[in-house]
Formats: sequence, structure tokens, C-alpha cells
Amino acid sequence: MSLAKGGKIDLTKGNPGLDNILVGLGWDVSSLGEFDLDTEVFLLDASKKVVSSKHVVFYNQQISPDGAVKHHGDNRTGVGQGDDETISIKLSKVSPEVERILFTATIHEANTRRQNFGQVMNAYIRVLDEANGQELVRFDLSEDYSTSISLVVGEVYRHNGEWKFGALGNGSTQDLSGLFAQYGVL
Repeated sequence: MSLAKGGKIDLTKGNPGLDNILVGLGWDVSSLGEFDLDTEVFLLDASKKVVSSKHVVFYNQQISPDGAVKHHGDNRTGVGQGDDETISIKLSKVSPEVERILFTATIHEANTRRQNFGQVMNAYIRVLDEANGQELVRFDLSEDYSTSISLVVGEVYRHNGEWKFGALGNGSTQDLSGLFAQYGVL
């Protein structure tokens, strides 16, 4: 299932027993030099703020406090086929106060290197059933993001006792510290 920006899909209602998902983000970079893209995961409460500063999963803090969300490491080049960075989530283990699991991507030292997401090609996010590797949903980021140094890519969120995925694709001029401030990381 491929979604357009703003699209939503139910993950668990149509997949009874789905508990372990793998979220993969991938991209290709232009030949204009080295790019280091990073994926961050914000675990948000009902007010759309992080539950605590420990509820951000990224290359420096790879596991959430409840152990439900695990970042599998930083790909510093984006070279190669397939997912560049992946995150495992055990849905049944996510703390009850977490309403949304938000996925962002930033360019390390974007302003210093004069880089933006307009120089990144074939970017996507996808959600897989980790048990069998089946792709459940994919969102290709095809907009012109030439003024953006960060992207709010997508989210996995609770709705009426089920988990859903939303394709966001919102570009921003904020760097990682700006995203931290926006989502209440102290």
C-alpha cells in the first residue's frame, strides 16, 4: 500500500496479532558532496510533546525508556540500496502515555554545509511486519524540499485502541535543536 502526503492507514485492525513493526527510512544523495542524514523518533503524549527528554530515540539514545522503540544505528552516507536507517517497535510494549511515535529526518550540519532536502532523492518511509518482512505501507517523499533541512516524515499513532500510520512529509528550516524545542525536549 502506497500513501500520498496526508494519507492514513490502519496497521493493526487489518492485521490481527501485529505487534512487531520495523520502520525503514531510505534516501539517495546527490553527487554534491557528503551528506549525513539522521532519523529521530519522538514519543509524544496527548499534547504532542515528548513524555520526557528520554523519549527521543536517535543515534545518541537508541532505545526508549520502555524498551519498545529501538534505533538500529546511524548510516552516515546513504550509500547502497534499501533502508538507510531502521527502527523496531514492539507496539504492545509502548508506554500508555505515548499517543504518537513521530519520525523525523535531519541533515547533520546542514547550514554549515549548505545542504537541504532538495539535494536528497528517492526519500521514503515504510512500515513492515517485522515477523515476516511484509511491507504494510510506504510513503515516497516526492515534494520539492529545497528550503528544508529537516522533515517530519510520518507517524505511528493510537486511535480507538488500534495503531495507525500517517504520511506527513512536512519540511522545515529547523535543525535538530529546533525540533527538540518544538516537541518539548529539555
